[in-house]
Amino acid sequence: MSKDKKQPKYIFVTGGVLSGVGKGITAASIGNILKARGLKVNIQKCDPYLNVDAGTLNPGEHGECFVTVDGAETDLDLGHYERFMDVELKRSSSLISGRLLSQVIADERAGKYLGKTVQIIPHVTNAIVENIERTAEGFDVHIVEIGGTTGDIEGLSFVEAIRELGVKVGPENASYVHVVYLPYLGASKEIKTKPAQNAVRELRGLGLVPDVLVARSEFAADEDVVSKLAMFSGVKKDAVILLPNASTIYEVPLTLENAGIGNVLTDSLHLDRSKANLTDWSKLVEKAADSSLREINIGIVAKYLNNEDTYMSVFEALTAAAWSQNCRARLHWVDAEKITAKNVEVKLSKYDAIVVPGGFGSRGVEGMILSAQYALKSKIPYYGICLGLQVAVIAAARNAGKKDAHTTEIDQSTSTPVISTMTDQIGKEATGGTMRLGNYDEHIVEGTKTAKVYGAKTVLERHRHRYECNNEYRDDYESWGIKVAATSPDQSLVEMIEAIDHPYFLAAQSHPEFNSRPNRPHAPFVGLIKAITGK
Repeated sequence: MSKDKKQPKYIFVTGGVLSGVGKGITAASIGNILKARGLKVNIQKCDPYLNVDAGTLNPGEHGECFVTVDGAETDLDLGHYERFMDVELKRSSSLISGRLLSQVIADERAGKYLGKTVQIIPHVTNAIVENIERTAEGFDVHIVEIGGTTGDIEGLSFVEAIRELGVKVGPENASYVHVVYLPYLGASKEIKTKPAQNAVRELRGLGLVPDVLVARSEFAADEDVVSKLAMFSGVKKDAVILLPNASTIYEVPLTLENAGIGNVLTDSLHLDRSKANLTDWSKLVEKAADSSLREINIGIVAKYLNNEDTYMSVFEALTAAAWSQNCRARLHWVDAEKITAKNVEVKLSKYDAIVVPGGFGSRGVEGMILSAQYALKSKIPYYGICLGLQVAVIAAARNAGKKDAHTTEIDQSTSTPVISTMTDQIGKEATGGTMRLGNYDEHIVEGTKTAKVYGAKTVLERHRHRYECNNEYRDDYESWGIKVAATSPDQSLVEMIEAIDHPYFLAAQSHPEFNSRPNRPHAPFVGLIKAITGK
């Protein structure tokens, strides 16, 4: 590093025992409490998958695909980072093995290694280190989460890389946080520490000694567990942090701060031990725990139902919007595949509002269309996101007698293709990485309900889609009972629509959920809650 550049401090977050232990929430929470101390913090996820990005990963297995402002399709943990730290991350905050290895191989083909044998060490590990250092430039602290479980074969190059980087920058500039799991045995009614001890031993065997041990558990553990973990892991007792299940994930920064992790890390990294200002965050958690909040019920008509993380950002956006209006949102899965013309009213009439989120493919789409048709006719509040906009347009057309109306994604022979492929994407419909991705400006039509909801003439929303509203049918919208509410700046693309005679029927081609924050909920979600409560 050149003398005129400030050396960033690094915090590396790894996980042991099992996957899904909470590294992402822990890393995001550390970022939260360090930002609350006035530090300039960046964060990055290193994923060991051989995919080039997360765009083609099955959301039912891996959770939602989060999109950054510059169009990177990433792991859902970046959504946690953005919400907890109130930042907008970029492509550089997502490093995935497939893209990394592709670059290393391309460099080899271009002769950049000068004929040397290209190996995991040093070439891949050097590439990882260079990427992390480049992403950390200009920040006081850079947090790096290593995906997977320590010991996984595919993750070893990342572990070695952060070991080497720690040696390079010195112990005063690098700190290691290991997140482990403490299982509870019902038969003996005790929390077991042996898996956590073994996980630390595994990490030490790879050359890393944790400075902080975060111990996740389903139930609260006692101080004997702390003493035992400290004794057999080599981590100082005040750096063993117990993290039992919380009523809301947003409680985690407060738990970690109260346990002293902020002081441990700032001391370890020779940073000023200033007090964290978490007043607003504490108020948020208090609101989340308020049992007096009015309950509202929202039906999420979707098809990826086997993993609660598939619509993580949508759920969090609705939850935050409800809190802002002194409500508690009860979100209910509604299987789109099981909705028929005969049962749609029975399945949906019990809810205060309907939300149809994004998705791809034909499965469940007819159920979504029926849901939008029902919302139009029954005047129940509706918000459609991406695919939710497309099925809304189809529903309006079908309600107006265009029974064959459809999207060419599903029915290429439809006589009424109200949704079709973008012109520059024709022929690429079945490939990955060919979508409209990232931030785009949208101009809101004056006098619309959407304009009132946003309180702005121009908004910036993130996109992730391949199909658009077919402009050939735009002049028919009003006869179908809907109208264009927002367009691209040149008016060539429909960005939002709304129903003409409806209390709240809005839909967006973009993904506004990515711009929502727990203490700063996004306008269309707040508008939906207000429509439910009559505000």
